[in-house]
Amino acid sequence: MGSPSSPYQVLGIDLGGTAIKLGRFTQDGTCLQSLIVATPQPATPEAVLAVLVDAIAQLDPDAGAIAIGVGMPGPADASGRIARVAINLPGWIDVPLSDWLEEKTGRPTAIANDANCAALGEAWLGAGRSYQNMILLTLGTGVGGGIILNGELFVGHDGAAGELGLITVNPDGETCNSGNRGSLEQHVSASAIRRRTGQEPEELSRLAEAGDPTALEFWKTYGRDLGVGLTSLIYVLTPEAIVLGGGVSGSAQFFFPSAWAEIEQRVHPSSRWGLKLIRAELGNRAGMVGAAKLAISAERNSVGTAKMKHEG
Repeated sequence: MGSPSSPYQVLGIDLGGTAIKLGRFTQDGTCLQSLIVATPQPATPEAVLAVLVDAIAQLDPDAGAIAIGVGMPGPADASGRIARVAINLPGWIDVPLSDWLEEKTGRPTAIANDANCAALGEAWLGAGRSYQNMILLTLGTGVGGGIILNGELFVGHDGAAGELGLITVNPDGETCNSGNRGSLEQHVSASAIRRRTGQEPEELSRLAEAGDPTALEFWKTYGRDLGVGLTSLIYVLTPEAIVLGGGVSGSAQFFFPSAWAEIEQRVHPSSRWGLKLIRAELGNRAGMVGAAKLAISAERNSVGTAKMKHEG
């Protein structure tokens, strides 16, 4: 666990389709050093493993970090050990990434979906740090989500819970990659905005800033659609806070009012008592920070398991 003179350290890794972000963190979340490396192309499991091992050696040459957490672009199993599939990465089907990294580095490793890691990050050091029950929605190319219940990440019995962007908003809407139709993602992702308007979210934000009535009306409609989707999530989870991240959240000032108006209209006060709708704070660091939090849990679990074996 390191000598008294050296701080308890872990590694948080955010594995993306084009870049891999790594950070070395203390137990209180201070980032001591970070590193960004290119994701190998093609990003096969073996190629990614080799790059990860090399990057870990660069970031932590003295092997001071005691555990590793990895955020994946796709679901992990409930135990946080197997990458079940990685979106946009070839050949990633039931890859035992935790076992591989533990074998190469000798340190306990846990993996999780990247949106779940972002939720952990915001709950630990970001916009959700004051709340024990919150949901994170990432409004980006797609719409990801993560659920924190009673201070813990909720992944469900098989690891796939928290796909908040795939709930149905319109049963006759656009077909979704998930097999659903009219999912929330098909209404409020950046991809959906481009399809609906032919414009980039940033451009629509600039136009709204300049008072363009068409852009302002678009964001009002966008907020209404988002509010409708959030209504279902609020009734089921009654969170203290809904944290919105991802690139589209940069336009929050234009759609928060109509989203909140929709929530007030549709959700009974008993289900939204004290609810806050807030923007994420950690930006594109959230996944890396959350992966570090995951690593801390992995280390504690490994210590607990070792203790049980010893006592047994």
